[in-house]
Amino acid sequence: MSKIIIAGIGPGSREDITPAVVEAVREADAVVGYQYYFQFVKPYLKPDCECIDTGMKKERERAEQAFQLAEEGKTVVVISSGDAGIYGMAPLVCEMKEERKSSIQIEVLPGISAFQKAAALLGAPIGHDMCIISLSDLMTPWEVIERRIRAAAAGDFVTAIYNPKSHGRYWQLYRFIELFLRLRSKDTPVGYVRQAGREEQSVNITTLGAFDPEDVDMFTVIIIGNSQSYITDGKIITPRGYYSVDRGDSQQLKPGQQIMMESFRTIEKELGTHAKRHPMTEMDRGWFWALLHAIHTTADFEMERILYTDEEAVETLYNKVEEGSLKTIVTDVTMVVSGIRKGALQRLGIEAKCYLSDPRVAEMASTLGITRTQAGIRLAVEEHPDALFAFGNAPTALMELCDLIRKGKAKPVGIIAAPVGFVHVRESKHMVKTFRDIPKIIVEGRKGGSNLAATLCNAILTFDDAAQLKPGRDL
Repeated sequence: MSKIIIAGIGPGSREDITPAVVEAVREADAVVGYQYYFQFVKPYLKPDCECIDTGMKKERERAEQAFQLAEEGKTVVVISSGDAGIYGMAPLVCEMKEERKSSIQIEVLPGISAFQKAAALLGAPIGHDMCIISLSDLMTPWEVIERRIRAAAAGDFVTAIYNPKSHGRYWQLYRFIELFLRLRSKDTPVGYVRQAGREEQSVNITTLGAFDPEDVDMFTVIIIGNSQSYITDGKIITPRGYYSVDRGDSQQLKPGQQIMMESFRTIEKELGTHAKRHPMTEMDRGWFWALLHAIHTTADFEMERILYTDEEAVETLYNKVEEGSLKTIVTDVTMVVSGIRKGALQRLGIEAKCYLSDPRVAEMASTLGITRTQAGIRLAVEEHPDALFAFGNAPTALMELCDLIRKGKAKPVGIIAAPVGFVHVRESKHMVKTFRDIPKIIVEGRKGGSNLAATLCNAILTFDDAAQLKPGRDL
C-alpha cells in the first residue's frame, strides 16, 4: 500500500537516527528531502531508491513531489533533520493531505530533535517546564514572536531558541536577550551548541548577561535556563525538584519559602503588564524587590502606585549591610522588630531594636510632654545616630527624627517611612523626602503599618536573592 512516511533523522549523526527511521529508509521506494540531509541516510538506501533532493525554502515542492510519488503506488519517506514535527515537514505534509483531499496514508516517525541533542551535550538544562521559540519571521509576524518571548520569560520557562540568526536576520536575537534580561537574572545559565552531533560540533556555556549573539549562526541551538538553573562542573542543571536545594547556602527549601516564592511569582505575573517601572531592569530591581515584599505582606496592589524609593535605595542599603556600615535597625514600635526576620539579622550580624520598653522612655515622655515613640527616637539617636530607622506606626516619631537630622544630631544610614493613620501621616512623609543624601523607602499617603516597615527591612536584608526571585531564605 502506498504511503508517505515523514521521518525525523536526528540532528546529524548516524548514532542519533532511530532504528524505526533506518528501517523506513531501507524499505523506501523514494526519499524526498533537503539535499544537505541525504548524506546522513545514503548508507541505508536500497539501490533502486529514487532520491528527490531540493534546496532551501522548497518545502512545498518537496511535499507535492512526495504526494505525486505516493499516488504512483510508491512508499515515500520525507526526511527532516531532528524531529519532523518540530519546525519540520510533518505539519506541511499533513495539511497538504487535507488540501488535496488525498487518501494517501500518512505516518510520522519521531526523531531526536536538535534541542534534545544540544541539551544532552550541555548537561541537564531541560529538566523542568520548557518551551521552544523560533526567531524566523518568514512565516510568523515578529509581533507574535515577541509576544511569545515575553510569555516565556515571564513564565520562567527553560527556553530553546531555533533559527537564532542568519545573514538577513541579525537583530532578532539581540531583541530576545533584551526582553529576557528584563525578567531574568543576568546570571541565568545559557548554553549554545553549533552543529550538534556533527563533526563541526562546538559546545559553549555562559550566562545571559555575558552571552554574545555574534557567537551564533543558523546552525546553532541556544538553551536558556530558568530561575532554578545553575552551572556546575561545566554543565547546566535545571532541577526537577527531587532535591529542593537552595544553592546559595546548601539548605533545603522550607515549606514557607516555597510558598513565598510561588506568591512572588503570582504577584509578578499580575503586575507584569502595568508596573510603572519595568520590574527587572538593573536600575529598578531594588524598587521591584521591595514592591513584591510590600504586596505580599498586604495583598494590596495599590502599593505599585504608592511605594516610593530613592534611586537604588535598596541596593545602596544592602551594600552598606555587606560592607558592615549598617549594623543596627531602630524601629518606632516593637511590632516592627517582631516582623524583621531573625534568621537574616543573625546571618548578617545586625541588631534590631525598639526603645519603647526602655524605662527611660516613660520618664522622658512625661517630663517633656512628648509621645513615648518620640522619646524612644531621641534615646535611639543618642546611642545609634547612624542606624537604619524604620517607622511603621508613629508619624510623630518620624517627625522627631527629621528634626534631629536637621539639628545635626542624627545621620541615619537610611530611612523606611511607613507610618499609618490620619493625623500628621502625610506630612511626616513629606518631611523625610527633603533629605536627599539619605536613602529612603516611603509608603506614600495614609497607608503604612508595622508589617510594611518590617517587610521593607527584610527586602533590604535579602536583596542578594532578588535576581533569582527567591525570597524567604530566612523563614
